[in-house]
Amino acid sequence: MEYVLHYLDDLLHLQPVLMLFLVIGMGYLLGNVRLGTFSFGPVAGVLFAGLFLGHFGLRINPAAQAVGFAMFIFSVGYQAGPRFFVVLKQDGLKYFILAVVVGSVGFAVAALGATLLHMPDGASAGLLAGGLTSSPTLAAAQEAVRSKAVPVPSGMTADELIGNISTAYAITYIFGLAGLISLVKLLPGWMGIDLAAEAQRYAQGEASMDESPAVNITVRTYQVTNEAFTEPTMAQIRDQYWDHVTVAKVMRQGKVMHLKDEDHLLTGDTVELIGPRQFFTEVAQHIGDELPQTYDISETIESAQIVVTGKEFQGQTLRQLNIPANFGLTLVRVKQLGVEIPVSADLALQKGDILTVSGPTAQLNALGETLGEVERDISETDMVTFSFGIVAGVIFGLFSVKVGGVSIGLGSAGGLLLSGLLIGYLRSLRPTFGRMPDAARWFLMEFGLLLFMAGVGLQAGGNFIATILSAGPSLIAVGVFVTSLPILIGYWFGRKVLKISHVLLFGAITGAMTSGAALGVVTGAAKSSVPALGYTGTYAFANVLLMVAGSVILLV
Repeated sequence: MEYVLHYLDDLLHLQPVLMLFLVIGMGYLLGNVRLGTFSFGPVAGVLFAGLFLGHFGLRINPAAQAVGFAMFIFSVGYQAGPRFFVVLKQDGLKYFILAVVVGSVGFAVAALGATLLHMPDGASAGLLAGGLTSSPTLAAAQEAVRSKAVPVPSGMTADELIGNISTAYAITYIFGLAGLISLVKLLPGWMGIDLAAEAQRYAQGEASMDESPAVNITVRTYQVTNEAFTEPTMAQIRDQYWDHVTVAKVMRQGKVMHLKDEDHLLTGDTVELIGPRQFFTEVAQHIGDELPQTYDISETIESAQIVVTGKEFQGQTLRQLNIPANFGLTLVRVKQLGVEIPVSADLALQKGDILTVSGPTAQLNALGETLGEVERDISETDMVTFSFGIVAGVIFGLFSVKVGGVSIGLGSAGGLLLSGLLIGYLRSLRPTFGRMPDAARWFLMEFGLLLFMAGVGLQAGGNFIATILSAGPSLIAVGVFVTSLPILIGYWFGRKVLKISHVLLFGAITGAMTSGAALGVVTGAAKSSVPALGYTGTYAFANVLLMVAGSVILLV
């Protein structure tokens, strides 16, 4: 047995690729383990796997970790770019203030706790990142040390300082994630709030068009044989039967008709419906006999994504746009910052929103020309823009100015984030520029983060046990406050000062802590995707603010 362990140790030291993907694979397996309704997820799983193997002296090449860091930070900026600048100029003041409050409380508690308890240098940055479960904060802090933007205390090396940051993060992240998820799950009950009822009331107040996004879009054709269906006007038929999603076309004597509100259907008319299957079982049977699709009264039906870039339509609501009536298309779902949000008539479109629609090709093209750009089965990423975007980010990070003898600059983290924000924003203005499909962006961001986290875990694993025995209790104690106080104060401030509704506020708090896992808990409790509206409001700001905080706290 000892020989086998020795052989495996040698093998992993000699095969860095094997070791790296072993950490990531083990991390995904650990992250998928569920304890009741709770699971740590892949990021925490990779961190734990790295801590375990790092205890045996395994490490990854710093260059590989730096590549992962660059892909992750740039992709975060790219995703937030279209929304960040628009929200900053328009309606994002409440969410911006909430993100500042949550981040500032966490910053103050981490800095004060590390000072009062005389924790090792760098521990405050790890406390802040772990307590708020913010990977960008950790990345920014470590990169600030590597790039010498933050001076290394005398008697220490840069590796030792980075090790302190990593270890404090690893210890506090465990409670940070579990505590954050537990608090956002339990707090509504403690406050007597029924999130499901709140979400339902909000959706009704916002005139929800389709709280459960339409799926299984299909096309069927009927002949008007029910004479009773010819009596009401088209306006009355819409009021009584229309679900605000399904698209209808009427054919009369071989011609497509454009009926007005006061017009009537006639016996023998052919009606083609494009919409969710549920509509056909509940409504279509009132029309008459279903016909086989042996004739062509529409073009081929397809699905595509429409990226909103047209300036004149930003801020318009779906009610004003009325996609089913004006374009003959079925709206399936809407995404902001990669998060699916509820489709409601009063949802205002923003730059960078992605609308998934189904219908005839000509209408899809018309909507794309109106709103911005149609994306169909796009698989290629603009690698030129991606590569030079990262180059530009690194160059941005090299510039600094001296204030009182201290060099102040963006650093690589800030430079890469700025570059991603700018390219994402420019992409929203010029759809042919900097294309990065959702799947490619997700992979680059996810793999980059896991590559970075594997390095963090392996590095922290070497002295993890020793730190737990010496400073573990104090780190965990302060970490509890770093996690809980921003949530509690953010909730109070959001309700009493900003007057944000409960269901949006809980989503906004998870966005301010950049926690997608916690958002999943909130949307589950609300039985609705309404909280995602609050999440997207704070998320873009929080990523920028917490990255800056990760570097600044090392100077305190």
